[in-house]
Amino acid sequence: MQAADRLGNIESETMGKQAIKLKILGKPYAFTIDSEKEELYRLAEREVNNNLISIRQKNIQGWTEVDYLGMTALKFAIENVDMKQHREVKSDELKELEALGAEIDAYLNKI
Repeated sequence: MQAADRLGNIESETMGKQAIKLKILGKPYAFTIDSEKEELYRLAEREVNNNLISIRQKNIQGWTEVDYLGMTALKFAIENVDMKQHREVKSDELKELEALGAEIDAYLNKI
């Protein structure tokens, strides 16, 4: 038994952990995860594979599997950065609304 397999068995025996295998481009990858996160991992696996299929259907000449994986990683990175930027904007807007709310409260308390 390989050291990684032994480690995976030890980790999967830990309470709340489970060993799963995800396939990306048909290649299996083993993970030991918190049991409650299995659905998240499965959904992510599906999302990556669906995106890879979509990009591969474009049949870009000269591209390898690494190129397709790179473009998939870039797509997810762009989405991640976009979400972070929108959260920051919403956070700033929320702060402005809270300040405005405090001003309105102060005004109403004076009346």
